[in-house]
Amino acid sequence: MDVSVRAWLLAQLGPTTDTADLDARYARLTSARAVANEVLAERRAKLLAEPLQMTVNGVATIDQSNNLAGLERQIASMEDAPAPDDPADGDTLVVAPLQSAHSRYHYWRR
Repeated sequence: MDVSVRAWLLAQLGPTTDTADLDARYARLTSARAVANEVLAERRAKLLAEPLQMTVNGVATIDQSNNLAGLERQIASMEDAPAPDDPADGDTLVVAPLQSAHSRYHYWRR
């Protein structure tokens, strides 16, 4: 992972994110966007695994619903945020079916 990819990931995920973990994920997923999406999805799942609201009468109230909404907005915005390792417009892969020259030749000859 190069410096620009690491900087982008830290900007998306926060400066306290473990860079060794990001390096391992990037080696496995080979895309900064995929790494960011995976980390954010894990953070979302962790929030959903616990109660979003907890109240101790007269003492304290903990409400994580705004954190969940923020994570969901961030996950949705990842589609529009250009990553430094995204392919350029001219670098997109186009797959087209190929036809055998022999099959046309035999058809024409009949």
